[in-house]
Amino acid sequence: MSDPSLPLDVPADPFGVRNQPPEFAPRDLWSGDAALREAVAREGGEGFDATLSAYGRLVGDALYAASWDAHRDRPRLRTHDRFGHRIDRVEFHPAYHQVMSEAIAHGMVGLSWAPHAWKTPEWTGPLTGGHVARAALCFLHHQVEPGSGCSLTMTHAAVPALRRVPSLREWVEKAVSGAYDPRDVPIAEKSGVTLGMGMTERQGGSDVRSNATVAAPLAGEGEYALTGHKWFFSAPMCDGFLVLAQAPGGLTCLLMPRRLPDGEKNAFRLMRLKDKLGDWSNASSEVEFDGARAYRIGEEGRGVAVIIEMVMLTRLDCMLGSAAQMRMALIQAMHHARHRHAFGRVLIDQPLMRNVLADLAIESEAATAFAMRIAGAVDRAARDRHESAFARAATAIGKYWICKRAPAFVNEAQECLGGAGYVEDSILPRLYRQAPLNSIWEGSGNIQCLDTLRALQREPQAVAALRAELEVARGLNSAFDTALPAVLVRLDEALAADAERAQSGARRLVERLALALQASLLLRAQSPLADAFCRSRLGGQHGVGYGTLTDNIDFATCLARVGGE
Repeated sequence: MSDPSLPLDVPADPFGVRNQPPEFAPRDLWSGDAALREAVAREGGEGFDATLSAYGRLVGDALYAASWDAHRDRPRLRTHDRFGHRIDRVEFHPAYHQVMSEAIAHGMVGLSWAPHAWKTPEWTGPLTGGHVARAALCFLHHQVEPGSGCSLTMTHAAVPALRRVPSLREWVEKAVSGAYDPRDVPIAEKSGVTLGMGMTERQGGSDVRSNATVAAPLAGEGEYALTGHKWFFSAPMCDGFLVLAQAPGGLTCLLMPRRLPDGEKNAFRLMRLKDKLGDWSNASSEVEFDGARAYRIGEEGRGVAVIIEMVMLTRLDCMLGSAAQMRMALIQAMHHARHRHAFGRVLIDQPLMRNVLADLAIESEAATAFAMRIAGAVDRAARDRHESAFARAATAIGKYWICKRAPAFVNEAQECLGGAGYVEDSILPRLYRQAPLNSIWEGSGNIQCLDTLRALQREPQAVAALRAELEVARGLNSAFDTALPAVLVRLDEALAADAERAQSGARRLVERLALALQASLLLRAQSPLADAFCRSRLGGQHGVGYGTLTDNIDFATCLARVGGE
């Protein structure tokens, strides 16, 4: 007897498996994403379209396939070889190395710093937007294999700091070379290098000034011996690690190589790998230093200042990673809803499902646009004071808000698949485990809000930049115009409040600034979703959870904007 709930045009196979969507991949994650392509052009990265197009096809096909093995077969720590020699080696599935090789070859580390190697051949305009194009690569990459992004992000972010030390020139050249070389050999024998970090310790966490690891000066210029530990030592198979330690002059940043120039392993011990909620393809470890040799970066006592410059880049990648996970969760949900029938209709035609998917589409586009806007500001910061000030304040705002929204977003997308979204055969469980990481890594939510307050209270140009970014959209939308005065009043109140009161209300301030900045950006970009964002996020036409848009929001426009099949 036939199933009356199944439309006649849905085929059934001889074994009774029917009403299932086709395989998600392969698909082109670049050409199918109008919001990303428009953001790249808007922020000045169109000179790299060929690289982005090629990578969009690759990540949606070969790297999507490789990501499953990279996550299923987690990294393993081998402390000793069979003869009893200490080796401290982490072994990965070959799929991990495949992903790393392709990412580096396409510019995930080097494009910002050596853009000519990756520009579109036909492009004859000014070659700006390297950070924007690299951010788009990061966005594409994190949709399918975010675990490998840890060492990619840290290697990319370390380059400006290393450039300041002439004796470390070889490290810089090989970091940006576009070559991936996973061999555990001295740097002189390698075609490319990767870099990790060791900042936090058991007793301090985000409070790195409480670090107890000691850096004792050696006879060589700028050389030190490290003694101590790190509670989180990320990507332990990298070739070098940026470490914070207490030198005679205070907390100092140092580069600790894995191998010494003579080929000997440096004096550190990997104690164990972290058993993490997610991020399974990436190895995170605990480490002890026993006189490990390291090279000073910057002056003694200026370690935090060195790290702050890197933090702007690593926090940007946190935003991009969370926005990317939203995008992948959304298109997975859309793919399922376009092909799955329930109660006599395709899911995507069910009114309540349309509300949910439209709401997710609005959130995803706003996150993508905001992250890419900050990438553009970072790209222009060296030559534009407004953009520099905006990047300083907006990076912490965006890192807090976008990363905070991702876990609930991914969970809502899981629900669109029902039980299938809770099963490892879909990518949604992997995304759900990954989603909380970016809100914790590089400073959790409270750290971001306190950093925003510091920027606003100490840097008047940052306040002016945020105000200008908001004011420029005045008059473009009635819901925005109605909400804007209250946002500006809250900003003034935070600046005038005493420290206790300002800190207590910091999350609410940052939330309102994030929503207003996203609205301003979508309006100026003339996004088809700008009005829906303003009315729902600023104008009260929205409940607490996703899928609570009022019925006068144009669902069809929201869904069409997602792209795909």
